[in-house]
Amino acid sequence: MKKKYNVGSLFAGVGGICLGFQNAKLEDKEYEIKFANEIDEYACETYRKNFNHPLLEGDIHKFLNPSLCTSEEEKEYYESQRHYFFDSKIDVLNGGFPCQAFSIAGERRGFADERGNLFLQIVELINQMDKYSQKPRILFLENVKNLLSHDSGRTYQIIKSKLEDCGYTIKEKVLNTMDFTELPQNRERIYIVGFLNKKDADKFTFFDNSDNYKTKKSAKERAKEVEKVINYNVNYQDNKEFYYTKEKYPHYFLEDGINLAKEVNEKYQFYQCRRGMYVRKNQSNVCPTLTANMGTGGHNVPLIKVADGVRKLTPAETFRLQGFPVGHGYTLPISFKGRPYSNAHLYKQAGNAVSVDVIQLLAEEILKILD
Repeated sequence: MKKKYNVGSLFAGVGGICLGFQNAKLEDKEYEIKFANEIDEYACETYRKNFNHPLLEGDIHKFLNPSLCTSEEEKEYYESQRHYFFDSKIDVLNGGFPCQAFSIAGERRGFADERGNLFLQIVELINQMDKYSQKPRILFLENVKNLLSHDSGRTYQIIKSKLEDCGYTIKEKVLNTMDFTELPQNRERIYIVGFLNKKDADKFTFFDNSDNYKTKKSAKERAKEVEKVINYNVNYQDNKEFYYTKEKYPHYFLEDGINLAKEVNEKYQFYQCRRGMYVRKNQSNVCPTLTANMGTGGHNVPLIKVADGVRKLTPAETFRLQGFPVGHGYTLPISFKGRPYSNAHLYKQAGNAVSVDVIQLLAEEILKILD
C-alpha cells in the first residue's frame, strides 16, 4: 500500500493545484487531498463536478475568525466547517493566492489591495494549526512572476519574511509552462516552496537545477502539442458565437486597416487583437499567457485560424491549455442554479488557473524528498 501525504488547498479555484497534486505519484507514495477552500460560487460549481473531497465554500477570513460573521446563521455555518482545517495533520498546505493585486494585468497595488492581504490568511491558518501542534511540513504557493519585482522587491521580501517567521525555509523560482511541459502556453509564474524541516529543504534541489529540465522544441513539435489541445473540428455552423466574421465585426475586416482574414493566416499559431488597433502573432509558436480578462468580454481571448475562418479559443480549449483534461475526466459545468453556465465565468476560471502539468512536476519533486 502506498504511503499517503495529506494536502490542504486554499484559494483552490477550479482545482488546478489540487489536480496536479492528485496526479503526482511515485511507486510507493502519493498525496491525498483532505480539504479545499474557495470563495467564488461559480468556481466552486466547477470544482465540485470534478472532486469528491470536502470543499469549504466561503470567505477564508470567516473560517478562521467566525466572529467576523454578521448573522448567527452565517456564524453557525462557518463554525461548523472549521474543523476540516484541523481534523487531519496536513503535510502540504498549498495555495494559489489571488494575484490580481500584483499582476501586470491589474493595478499592481499589492498589500494596498484587499486581495493582496489574503496572503496573510495563509499565515493565520498556519498559526492556528500550530495550536494543534500540526503545522504543515511543506508550503506550496503560486503567484504571478511580477510578485518578485512588485514595489522594488519589497512585497516579496515581506511575504518571505512572514513565512520564515512561521519557521519555514523558503525557496522560490520563476518557471515558464512552455519550458517544462507539453502545454503550449507562455506562462511565467513564481513557485514558492517552504520547508518546516531544514533536512527537507536541503534535499529539495529542483529549483537549483531546473535549467536541466528545460526543453527546446521546434515549430513542428509545438504544432503537435497545439493539435492535442485545440479542436480543429469545431465549425462555424454549430459554434457561431466563437467566430469572427465580417458581418459581426466589420472593423476587423478592413482593406486599409486590421484584416483578420489576412493577418490570422497560420494554423497552429495564436493571435491577439491589441487595443483594437493591430493584430499580434505570438512569436514562440505557443499561446500567449491566458488571463482572467478573457472573461470580461471584448477581444481578450486568443484567436486561431481554422478551416472555415477565424475564431477565438473555446472555454474547453483554454482549460486544456492549462492542463485540465476536459473530455477525458474533467468536466465543465453547463448550468448553475437553473441557468446556463456562462462562458465568461469559464474563461475567467481558466485564466485564473494554474498549469496543472507544472504543479504535477513540482509535486512529484516534493514527494521524492518526503519519507
